[in-house]
Amino acid sequence: MTESYDKLKSFELGADDYMVKPFDPKELMARIKAVMRRTKPGFAREPVRLPDLTIDLDRYVVQCGETEMTLPPKEMELLHLLASMPNRVLTREQLIDRVWGYDFEGDPRTVDVHIKRIREKIGTSDHCRIETIRGVGYKFEVSGA
Repeated sequence: MTESYDKLKSFELGADDYMVKPFDPKELMARIKAVMRRTKPGFAREPVRLPDLTIDLDRYVVQCGETEMTLPPKEMELLHLLASMPNRVLTREQLIDRVWGYDFEGDPRTVDVHIKRIREKIGTSDHCRIETIRGVGYKFEVSGA
């Protein structure tokens, strides 16, 4: 396998960043600080509450009906972002910038892979679902919002 394939696979599986050996400890620290800036520690994020779905990003828990589950970090952050902006279309680039960060070097189609996995896990309800906007991106469609 090639290094670029391994790097892409790591991002698709939810990695925030990827470094190859040997690496510079100063670069590692800079990357850690960048992730910490993006996550804004100490900043409480309100759970998204919908009739059949609750997304609590601070606890990394999703509740679908009576079932409580945890999702991998990037799936969780992507779902929370979409659901916190109901009925608004977000491009793949906007989603990547907000979830993976501006310095993401992977394939924009990684969003599609994560959306597919989220749909498989949470399903759809009469009240909300992730809609594909062909050629543009995605929106979290909520009826009555």
